[in-house]
Amino acid sequence: MENISQRVASLENSQTLEMSQKSRDLQAQGIDVINLSVGEPDFNTPDHIKEAAIQAIKDNYSHYSPVPGYPELLKAISGKLKRENNLDYATDQIVVSNGAKHSLANVILSLVNKDDEVIIPAPYWVSYAELVKLAEGKNIIIQTSIENDFKITPDQLKQAITPKTKAMFLCSPSNPTGSLYTKDELKSIAEVVANSGVDMYILSDEIYEHINFVGQHESIAQFDFIRDRVIIINGVSKGYAMTGWRIGYIAAPKWIAKACNKIQGQLTSGPSSVSQMASVAALNTESNCIKEMVDAFKRRRDLVVDLAKQINGLKINVPEGAFYLFPEVKSLFGKSDGTRTINTAKELCMYLLEKAHVAIVPGCAFGSPDYIRFSYAASDEKLVEAMKRIKTAIEKLQ
Repeated sequence: MENISQRVASLENSQTLEMSQKSRDLQAQGIDVINLSVGEPDFNTPDHIKEAAIQAIKDNYSHYSPVPGYPELLKAISGKLKRENNLDYATDQIVVSNGAKHSLANVILSLVNKDDEVIIPAPYWVSYAELVKLAEGKNIIIQTSIENDFKITPDQLKQAITPKTKAMFLCSPSNPTGSLYTKDELKSIAEVVANSGVDMYILSDEIYEHINFVGQHESIAQFDFIRDRVIIINGVSKGYAMTGWRIGYIAAPKWIAKACNKIQGQLTSGPSSVSQMASVAALNTESNCIKEMVDAFKRRRDLVVDLAKQINGLKINVPEGAFYLFPEVKSLFGKSDGTRTINTAKELCMYLLEKAHVAIVPGCAFGSPDYIRFSYAASDEKLVEAMKRIKTAIEKLQ
């Protein structure tokens, strides 16, 4: 008899991972599926980082590390924050975890009590709302629109804050939209939080920091008047093509870092020793790898935007970072290819998977059911072919 906890039963399966698995299942049957559902760079980890990992093995980094991470990595993260972001964080304000998702989970479980409210601008990354559920908090969703580049306004935030508000998520550059907030926009949000009269915190997800097409990354932690309410979540997965190495981290007020250290000590202890030493090399070594990836993603962004504009039924904006396009598709609802009628974005995604053999993710996974998400972390050739298939399939809907 299956008798799982209500805590687990309340969680949704990750639709991004679900769609990726369906893609792999079809590929295993010999079907040529182009997978645009995956949220990871299609580049390999740079050689100097892999060499650092090999050296770490030779140097016997095969034992447990301190729970918050090796001192060398904590120092490298502190140095990165100062060098790249002009932010001062001591090493005891940093906790290294098994990926940024783990870092987020640590923070939510450390901060949120039963029925605490957590503000989440939609569209949002799939795990935000589920982590709040796990902590028995209450999700307060703020809907944004493509017309506003999917960014919340200070007025929207002000109206959402109540005495029960404990935290808010902010993701810039954004997964799934690729939108990013300007310095002035971040300052306006920070001022709303600072003047709210509520003891609330900002979870600033900056994992796509380096994949920015318009200029220097801006962190909301740069404003001194809000710094003690900001928890930065970052890692090495996106900027250094290290998704499988599973290294994320937080930079936060000392008491929050201490709480995350406490919970991590009971759940996982420190992350992989070898991955940590590889991450030291990633953060400390000058390399062209980031620029090369960003240049490639920008070129692909321009390619996909141009091709998407040629597909009737897709309403798009131009993302400024990350590697996603998030078009509105509700004008296609109610249309049919003669055998099936498309009523939702999820049905559209299944139609495109089965008929066009292209895997993408429905917007309902991100709290925005009228949209779909493409990842353009694929070769130019695959992107051209995928968009051609999608165009042909959508043209059959009348």
